Amino acid sequence: MHFEILVEDQSGKKALDILVPKIIGDDHTFNVHPYKGIGRIPKNLANKADASKRILLDQLSKLLRGYGNTFANYPSDYPAAVILVCDLDEKCQKAFRQELFNILNACNPQPETRFCISIEEGEAWFLGDIPAVKAAYPKAKDAVLNTYVNDSICGTWEHLADAVYSGGSSALSAKGWQAVGAEKSQWAEKITPYMDVANNGSPSFIYFRKKLLELTGEMT
Repeated sequence: MHFEILVEDQSGKKALDILVPKIIGDDHTFNVHPYKGIGRIPKNLANKADASKRILLDQLSKLLRGYGNTFANYPSDYPAAVILVCDLDEKCQKAFRQELFNILNACNPQPETRFCISIEEGEAWFLGDIPAVKAAYPKAKDAVLNTYVNDSICGTWEHLADAVYSGGSSALSAKGWQAVGAEKSQWAEKITPYMDVANNGSPSFIYFRKKLLELTGEMT
């Protein structure tokens, strides 16, 4: 099986480049494509988005149509699938998923596709494995980590920052979004090598893992 994985930023790519092989092993292939933000689904899908801006949801309709045509030519004994990984943020999950399926259903041919949404943010997957966070950051604050409720809407990256960053989320935020993005990339690089993909408390991570394994035929 081959996977084309779409993520909204570089930190997501860094995390998945490490996590995906832990899940699917060496018998399958994958590419992780990072974008420069999640953006939003255009109201008129017929409008052409500016491809140079590389905003994930703005480009999604074009991307899925392209993958549908490409995958149609793949050999039957080595199929391919698209995996979209993005944050829920403050969106309604039910409505957001319906919007995503509306885009997919408009494709002809349709690529095999799974939508995997981090709730609330990608850092939820790190916080789903507290031992990995502690292994990467031995001085992480247990009092903060132990109050986290998996996949809760709580300001997830801020919660992780309060646990591992000197001065917490307020100090990191004061440095601006570029600094926040750089720190998120560091979390991805440092925490994911320690993560146990078979034991994670985040329901959205469990869903992601399950979909990969179902597609590879390793879970029925």
